[in-house]
Amino acid sequence: MARPIDRVLQRLVSYWPGAEVGPILAAYEFAAAAHRGQRRLSGEPYLCHPVAVADILTTIEADPTSLMAALLHDTVEDNDAVGLADIGERFGETVASLVDGVTKLRRLDFASRQENQASNLRKMLLAMARDLRVVLIKLADRLHNLRTLWPLPPASRRAKAEESLFIFAPLAHRLGVWRMKAEMEDLGFRYLDPRSYWTLRRQLGQSQAERESLTQHYQASLRDRLLGAGLPAEVFGRAKHIYSIWRKMQAEDLTIDSIRDLIGLRVIVHTEAQCYQALGVVHDLWHPIPGEFSDYIANPKSNGYQSLHTKVLGDHGGPVEIQIRTWEMHRVAEYGVAAHWRYKEGTVDRAFDEQIAWLRRLLELSSDLAEQHDYWETVQGELLSGQVFVFSPKGEVFDLPAGSTPLDFAYRVHTDVGNHCAGARVNGKPVPLDHRLQTGDVVEIVTSVSAEPRLEWLNIVRSSHAKAKVRRYLR
Repeated sequence: MARPIDRVLQRLVSYWPGAEVGPILAAYEFAAAAHRGQRRLSGEPYLCHPVAVADILTTIEADPTSLMAALLHDTVEDNDAVGLADIGERFGETVASLVDGVTKLRRLDFASRQENQASNLRKMLLAMARDLRVVLIKLADRLHNLRTLWPLPPASRRAKAEESLFIFAPLAHRLGVWRMKAEMEDLGFRYLDPRSYWTLRRQLGQSQAERESLTQHYQASLRDRLLGAGLPAEVFGRAKHIYSIWRKMQAEDLTIDSIRDLIGLRVIVHTEAQCYQALGVVHDLWHPIPGEFSDYIANPKSNGYQSLHTKVLGDHGGPVEIQIRTWEMHRVAEYGVAAHWRYKEGTVDRAFDEQIAWLRRLLELSSDLAEQHDYWETVQGELLSGQVFVFSPKGEVFDLPAGSTPLDFAYRVHTDVGNHCAGARVNGKPVPLDHRLQTGDVVEIVTSVSAEPRLEWLNIVRSSHAKAKVRRYLR
C-alpha cells in the first residue's frame, strides 16, 4: 500500500540523483509519531499537512534537508514531548535550525494590512531566515493552508487570504518562486472576492477553447519558423493566472472581452546568443508592437530573473506576449532561489557553497566564494540596513535601530511604558536594561509606578525617539 510520503520520495530522486531517502523516511516516521492522534479542522490526520508541505517543495526541486525540515516543522510547536535538541540529535543541527526558524515565524502578527507593517513583516521573515530555506518552507506551509481553508469560519478565511496577498505572495515574488506566488494570489483572491473570482473564471472558461486553438496555431507557426532558421527550440503556451488578469482589468478599467493579450508563448533555447536570434525570427514573423520590448537578459531583475519579453501583433489582430530564455534562465524563473540549492563537487567548502549557491545567478558573480559572501552581506544589508526586528509578548513586530536595548523597545511601545520601566525579560530571561537586542527576540517590559528615567539612561538608549523622551522627562 502506497504511503503519503512515497510521491515526495519519487519526485526527489527524479531531480536529485543519489539523494539518500533513508533520513527523509526517518523524518516522516518521527513526524508521524509526534502527530499521532492529531487532526486538522478538516478531519484529516495532521500528518497530511507536513507531507503536503514537503510535496509542494518538491515542485521547486527543494534539497533533501529542506524536505526533512518540512516534515518536522510542526513537531516542536505541537508536541510538548519534542524539543529542538531531539531534532538536532536525530537529524542534525541544520535541520534543527530550519525547524527553529519556521517555528519562530509562527509567532509573527500578520493581522495588520498597513503598508509599513507589511513591509516590516517581510523584512522580519528574511531577517529571521539566516538560511532562506526557512522562508521557502514557510511559503509552502502557507500555500497548503490556503488550499485547505474551507473548514475555517469566514472571518478567519478572509484574514488568511489577506495575509497571503499582502505578505506571502509579495515575498514569493521577491524570491522568484512564481508558481507558488500565482497559486497564492488566485486562492487569496478566491476567498477575498469570491463573486469576482468565479465570474472571471467562468468567463475565461467560455473563451478557453478559442484561446487554446489560437495558442496552438502560434506555437506551430513559431516552432516551424525557428527550425527553418536552424534554431532548435521548445515553444510552450503560457497561461496568465486569474488574479493577474483581474488586476489588469481593475488597473485599466477593462472588461474580459476587451483584454486581448491573454495569449502568451514561451520560447526556450540553449544559449544566450540564440535568445537574440530567436527574437529576430519572432519579429520577422509578426510585427512588433512599439514600446513593448524588455531585455531582462542584459538587465536582470533584482531576484535574478532573465528573459527577453516582446509583444507582437498576431494573425488574429490582437497582441501576443512572447518570452524568450535559455533552459538555465527558465530554471531560475520557475524555481527562484531554490534553483541554486545544489552544490557542485570539489568546491572549497561544500556546506557553505550549498547554502548560498543561489546567489551566483542573482548578480552573475564569479564562483569565488568571497564574492558570494560579499553579496550575501549586500542582500541582508539591503533589506535590514541598521535595523533589528523584535516581538512583543503578543507577537507584534517592532523595528528598532541596530544596537537597541529594552529601554528603546519600552519607549517604542509607549512613553509611559518607557518612563516607568523597571526591568526587562528577553526570551523569557531577565536581562539588564543595556542588553543589546537581536532580531527575533521576544521582549517583555516590567513596569513600576515608582520607576522613572535617570540621567544614565541617555547612555543606554540608542534611538533618537527614546533619547528625546528621556530628555523631556529629565527637564
